[in-house]
Amino acid sequence: MSKNIDLVEFELSGERYALDIHLAREIVEMMPITPIPRAPAYITGVINLRGEITSIISLNNLLGLPANDDVENRKIIVLMSETAGGSNVGIIVDDVHSVISVSENDIEQMGEGISSDISSFVKGIIKVGGDEDYKKRGLVIWIDMLRVLKELVNQVQ
Repeated sequence: MSKNIDLVEFELSGERYALDIHLAREIVEMMPITPIPRAPAYITGVINLRGEITSIISLNNLLGLPANDDVENRKIIVLMSETAGGSNVGIIVDDVHSVISVSENDIEQMGEGISSDISSFVKGIIKVGGDEDYKKRGLVIWIDMLRVLKELVNQVQ
């Protein structure tokens, strides 16, 4: 029997992505972000979230996806501090859809033939929707957020 994995499903540039639910502390509405001078392009700035300074990362920029400035429901997924090495970090996403529970049987691994730069940040491709209605079946890219953040820390050092 395959086990189920709980994920937070969100949208970036019109595509569906997900990350492990245990990495997310909370989801907050977009709020004013204070830019940091001379910060890397993927760091949007910082926010004061209930008295805690939280660094905000543009996931679009970080993953090399085109920015979608027409989005109205933009959210910030605040990650667990241990996920980001003890720092308070949030990621900007275009929208958060839901928490999904996915069977291991519905997850395909990326082939090694695909660029290793991309596949190192993707844990798998999730097939959602039923087989009975092929048109409703979609794909969700499962992002390895721990690896993405670890790579960021390595770039900074």
